[in-house]
Amino acid sequence: MSKRHKFKQFMKKKNLNPMNNRKKVGIILFATSIGLFFLFAFRTTYIVATGKVAGVSLKEKTASLYEGSQVVKAKRGSILDRYGNPIAEDATSYSLYVVLSKKYTGQNNEKLYAEKKDFDDIAEILAKYTKLDKKTALKYLNNGIHEDGSTQYQVEFGTGGQNITLETRQKIEADLKKKKISGVYFNEHPARLYPNGQFASHFIGYTKAANPDDDKEGLVGAMGLEQAYNDILSGTDGRVYFEKDIYGNALPGTVAEEKKAVDGQDIYTTLDSRLQNTLEDLMTQVNEKYEPVSMTAMLMEAKTGEIVAMSQRPTFNPETKQGLDNNGTWQNLLVESPYEPGSTLKLFTSAAAIEQGLFNPNESFNRIGGITVGDTTINDHDVGNLKDKTSLTYRQAISWSSNIGMVNLEQRMGGDKWVEYLKKFGFGSSTHSGLTSEHTGKLPDNNIVDRANSAFGQGITVTNFQMMKGFSAIANDGSMLQPHYISKIVDKNTGKETITEPQIVGTPIKAQTAQQIRTYMIDTVEDPTYGIAYDIYKVPGYHVAAKTGTAQISDGKGYVDGASQVLSSVVEMVPADNPEYVLYITLRQAKSGSPSEAMAAIANPLMKLALDIKETDPETTKVASDKVTVADYKNMTPAEALANAKVNGVDPVIIGDGEKIKKQSTPSGQTLMPNQKLILITNGTNYMPDLTGWSKSDVTKFGDLLGLTVEFKGEGYVTKQSIAAETEITEKKLTVTLEGTE
Repeated sequence: MSKRHKFKQFMKKKNLNPMNNRKKVGIILFATSIGLFFLFAFRTTYIVATGKVAGVSLKEKTASLYEGSQVVKAKRGSILDRYGNPIAEDATSYSLYVVLSKKYTGQNNEKLYAEKKDFDDIAEILAKYTKLDKKTALKYLNNGIHEDGSTQYQVEFGTGGQNITLETRQKIEADLKKKKISGVYFNEHPARLYPNGQFASHFIGYTKAANPDDDKEGLVGAMGLEQAYNDILSGTDGRVYFEKDIYGNALPGTVAEEKKAVDGQDIYTTLDSRLQNTLEDLMTQVNEKYEPVSMTAMLMEAKTGEIVAMSQRPTFNPETKQGLDNNGTWQNLLVESPYEPGSTLKLFTSAAAIEQGLFNPNESFNRIGGITVGDTTINDHDVGNLKDKTSLTYRQAISWSSNIGMVNLEQRMGGDKWVEYLKKFGFGSSTHSGLTSEHTGKLPDNNIVDRANSAFGQGITVTNFQMMKGFSAIANDGSMLQPHYISKIVDKNTGKETITEPQIVGTPIKAQTAQQIRTYMIDTVEDPTYGIAYDIYKVPGYHVAAKTGTAQISDGKGYVDGASQVLSSVVEMVPADNPEYVLYITLRQAKSGSPSEAMAAIANPLMKLALDIKETDPETTKVASDKVTVADYKNMTPAEALANAKVNGVDPVIIGDGEKIKKQSTPSGQTLMPNQKLILITNGTNYMPDLTGWSKSDVTKFGDLLGLTVEFKGEGYVTKQSIAAETEITEKKLTVTLEGTE
């Protein structure tokens, strides 16, 4: 008989008395209890051994309930000029919002939301300090209340309520407190401050939110130095671990562990703010007057390869992003945009021929009928009084920029040897600038026509950095330098400084060859007969070694026709006998005026200023990082005041067409920070300057000097003005719109 059957029989027995029933129930309960005990014991042992329930870690679950952590953001490193003046630095901006929900109250039920009766006052305060006008602010507020009387939880104010400075936030909060209005709050956002506005913008670059949906993740470089050196600038975030209450708030004094943030390193560039600001001003003036499609300029110390100023047009303001939507502004033309350089390349052709003993400066060559290479006849681009000149010497071929003379030299060298020298000068390969998307350019194709054309700068493409690298060999007596833009990198966490030393990257020619080329370059601007740029490029008191260039522009199918469809250029080395600086300018397709005149309008004053600074500051000491004591400019001529102010490191703005200075914004004897604006009023008729990019404080000084009532709309830097630039100032009120983070 089976056990199951016996059990059934046992349960079915008749005449079971109560005592027997209780006994049987007790046995069953005892057996069940023993079973449950062993089950719970096994379960407890398993949990203790594994620390898990249903696959979930009890330790991690407990930690998530009672332990919290918070990211400590690393501070992004600053970008500075060679003297420590800020170019880009960390900042914080704010956006505002207004809570309308009546559920938002304090622990004692105090009102923390805004009521409709306060809307008018709120709108008035916002209009006073932000880009919002009162009507727009009221519209945002009223849209938060529905027809049935219910409200949105909160309202925001679009771009008009963004990019608010700490100073502006504090003013808004102070006015709200006076009126006892609640419900207005601010969100904090990471920001980047570019105090100089347009200032080597493509080289410096800009930043953007690492995550557009969550700006708490910080900023990331989006162009230029900010992008190329993002890892160095951004640093490493830290984290704090603590105990928290049931609401997720940190309990005081419970920090268990802290991993400190490592701030980003500071980058000191080689830029000189005095020269950079001057270059930007000159480029803007030329750009507006001659309307080229594009324009570039680089100024480099001849003996070190340090780039002290560089810019391009079109450009943009990294502070406001104004100009970034223009065509051509997304490329750093100095490294990313290859082009055919034209006649400035003839310096390398001549130098290569001299090195091989194939250049006799006094030897003449025939120009009649041009020179035929393969199936192509090459002629000179003749202008002026030498159109009918039958012959030139090879020295004159440099100063008058003869294509035929250069092709003769290339034919003597042979195509292979010529290309070998192009490579020695660094063409066809990267300069290792460290900037993103650098182009290597392209050597001439392996055929006799393209190699011949490359001798005068066509059929070969280059970048500005490559040209400057090659020019350095001529300026520095044969030693070719690496153009560089970083002076040092400073780790604030450790105090370590990494200095960038001048680097010789080749010796393509002998010192004697370089000196000979510079001597012939002087003829370009000083020979009244054979100097193609005679009396155009000049610096008082110095011999200027210069070479101009004019290159046809290819559209991919052939060269574009038209006198203005060219890329014009000039290179200067000053002083010619022992250069301190190399300046290279390109100007593409100017719509009006003479390209030489346009480039001279940049080259002449910039080179003079650079040499004046070098003379007064020969060891490039850090005088620019100290405050500048303002001189007495009254009764000076505008030209005298302009030169004096720039040499002393301030940014002069001359108002009026008079012959003498009669007022200045900062009295003599007081101090200004380097590159701060000094407004000088003449004794003539006053004309309105272009205030774009001016700070609020500078506009206030300007208004005080001229007795103007100034109304400000917004915060930051000027983007609009009620009185048009270059018009006579006859009104008594000036209204300016400010945008961006000041």
